[in-house]
Amino acid sequence: MNIARKSVIAVSALAAAVLVACAVSPPASEAELEQKAIVMMKQDFAKLGPQWVARLDQDEVQALCTRSRDAVTPEVGKEIQTRQLATIVYPASGKLMGDWKKGEAIAQLGRGLQFSDPPGSPAGGNCYACHQLSSSEIAYGTIGPSLLHYGKLRGNSDYIQRYTYGKIYNAEAYAACSSMPRFGHNKILTQEQIADVTALLLDPASPVNK
Repeated sequence: MNIARKSVIAVSALAAAVLVACAVSPPASEAELEQKAIVMMKQDFAKLGPQWVARLDQDEVQALCTRSRDAVTPEVGKEIQTRQLATIVYPASGKLMGDWKKGEAIAQLGRGLQFSDPPGSPAGGNCYACHQLSSSEIAYGTIGPSLLHYGKLRGNSDYIQRYTYGKIYNAEAYAACSSMPRFGHNKILTQEQIADVTALLLDPASPVNK
């Protein structure tokens, strides 16, 4: 996910503001300030356990997107997408669409990777936090594009099924430095759950396509 990248940026900005407000001489460079912010966060996250501290360690893509402030060049963006595309794991059964009803429950569920989650409890996709999916749902976010009539507009060919499953599994494979979580890559959702969400988007009987 992008929690590490966005947390570093946010804390860096806060630290810079505090320094200015207190009339303290700023660090020699922005890189030094960000390093201090990371140390501060790791000290705080350590109280929650090693699994939380580990979430602050950026992988290669997160670090690159942080350094570029999400404004990657077309060449670098293409390289990111190519590498991330290679990480997508499709079900061995070849079945990319599951049960759309289960997919709707996953889309509605906001639990997952939060401080208050019971250990070992299943995570959800929290899809409505960023997207419109069903016309009957009045509460949804607009960070991401509307997905209403997603399958109705695109069909559910093998290509569209593969693309949709892959986009949910690892959005960076199709949009470098995307704000969308890499649900499969970071093991937020299982392959079965991703197939269910794919069905929610593509099945003609799904409320998304009504």
